Amino acid sequence: MTQQLTHTAAFEAVRSRLFGLAYRMLGSRADAEDVVQDTYVRWHKAEPREVANAEAWLVTTATRLAIDRLRRLKTEREAYVGPWLPEPLLSNDMIPDRHLDLASDLSIAMLTLLETLAPDERAAFLLHDVFDVEYGRIASILDKTEAACRQIVHRARERVRGARKRFDSTESSKIALLEKFRTAVEAGDEQALLALFAPDATWTADGGGKTAAGPRPLVGVDQIVRLLLGLRRNYWPAGRELQISAVNGEPGLRLHDGERLTAVIAFDTDGQQIVSVYAVLNPDKLASA
Repeated sequence: MTQQLTHTAAFEAVRSRLFGLAYRMLGSRADAEDVVQDTYVRWHKAEPREVANAEAWLVTTATRLAIDRLRRLKTEREAYVGPWLPEPLLSNDMIPDRHLDLASDLSIAMLTLLETLAPDERAAFLLHDVFDVEYGRIASILDKTEAACRQIVHRARERVRGARKRFDSTESSKIALLEKFRTAVEAGDEQALLALFAPDATWTADGGGKTAAGPRPLVGVDQIVRLLLGLRRNYWPAGRELQISAVNGEPGLRLHDGERLTAVIAFDTDGQQIVSVYAVLNPDKLASA
C-alpha cells in the first residue's frame, strides 16, 4: 500500500508538467488530458525497479505518446474546414506550469506557430527551450543522436522565433487596448477601430465548419474593420457581451450571447496597436471553457 501511494505521489508531482507539455504539443485540452491519462496507466504498469528516475520516465512516456497522437491528428487537421486554432484555456486554474512563468510560450499565437513544426521538431523545441531539458535526455526520448537533436532544436527555433514578432507590452497596456477595442466594437465606431489596428494586422477565425467564419485569415486593417462593422450591424443580438478575460494566461476577450459562450478571442499587440487576432468560434473548442 505504501509503495502504491509513493508511486501515485511521484506521478502527481509532475502531472502539471506533463499536461503542460502535452497541451503545447497538441493544442487541445482533451487530447492533452488523454496523453496524461495514458501516461498514468503505463506508469502504474511499470516495474518500479526498472525506473531510475520517475520524472524522466514520465516525461519520456508523455512526449512519445504526444508525438504519436500528433501524427495521427495530422490527416484530421489537414481536412479541417478553414483555419485551425488551438483550444483556448480560459481559467488561470487551467494554466499548466504557472511557476515557469511561460505565458508567452503558451499563447494562442505561439501554439499556432508550433503547428508549422513536425512532431519531432515540436517535441525537441519544447523540451529544450520551454522545459529546459538537456540535449542528452532529448536524444534518448526521440531515439536520435545528441548532435541531431541540437540541429532539430536550432532549425525549429529559427522558424518559430523568426516568424513571431516579439513585442514589449505590459499586461496593463494590453487590457487598456482591449477596453478601447470593446468600446469601439460595441459603438460601431469605424474611426476608433481603424486607429486600433496596425496597417498589416491579421484576423484568423476558427469555426471548424460548425459556425460562420472566414475560410482564410484576413490581412489588413481595412478588411478587419469592415468585418467588425458588418458583424456589429447585422449579427449583434440583444444580450451579446464582450468580456475581458485571461486567454492562455494573457489578456483576451470572451464573447457571450446571454449565458452562452460563442467566441474566445486572443490578441497580439505591441502595446499601442493590435497586430494579430485569433478568434476561436468552433463550439467544440468552447464546450469545456
